[in-house]
Amino acid sequence: MKSVLIVEDHDDTRAWWLEHISEAFPEAQALGAVTLKEARKHLKSNSYCLALVDINLPDGSGIDLVREIAVSHPRTYTVITTIFDDDTHIFSALQAGAKGYLIKEQLLCEQVDQLKAVLQGQPPLSPGIARRILAYFSRLGQKAEETEALTTRENEVLQLIAKGFSRPEVARLLGLTTNTVAGYTKIIYQKLNVSSRAEAVYEGLRLGLIDPF
Repeated sequence: MKSVLIVEDHDDTRAWWLEHISEAFPEAQALGAVTLKEARKHLKSNSYCLALVDINLPDGSGIDLVREIAVSHPRTYTVITTIFDDDTHIFSALQAGAKGYLIKEQLLCEQVDQLKAVLQGQPPLSPGIARRILAYFSRLGQKAEETEALTTRENEVLQLIAKGFSRPEVARLLGLTTNTVAGYTKIIYQKLNVSSRAEAVYEGLRLGLIDPF
């Protein structure tokens, strides 16, 4: 890790990382950015081995930057550093391409130790985050076991619903009547224990019943 970009709007935290990142990576040359705009400017002219990115930045979410880095700089190892420890932020960041997630409440020296583990191929995760991830997938497995399996036709209807097709459009594409599609939709809602199209799509994605799009 010879080049590091630290995207952090809190002056003291940014200054600490700029000074101490070498404790994790002795050869690191670090550069700081306060905003998304400034970070994007640096990324246009340079490539970085590592990017530490805060989520709550003055001009937007650091998760958007993580997503951009994953596309334009796929070799950059991106780690979130934030105060947010809820499932929504954690999984949004990981889905965007973050390779690690560190909570600011944890001692900075401990975060440095977790960053060192990158060199051994271990993702830097605060202990609480690792537990939340394990708990999430445990709940996911339990929910999948409790969910009654969809038939092939029901799954086809769900896939089309997820793509935004209306009931008449689903009927036309599958060669069914709108009443038949309505019947399938009702059964899908019952099996997934949901009451709306949006909830059905969310549950379908969460349970791996439909492909991401």
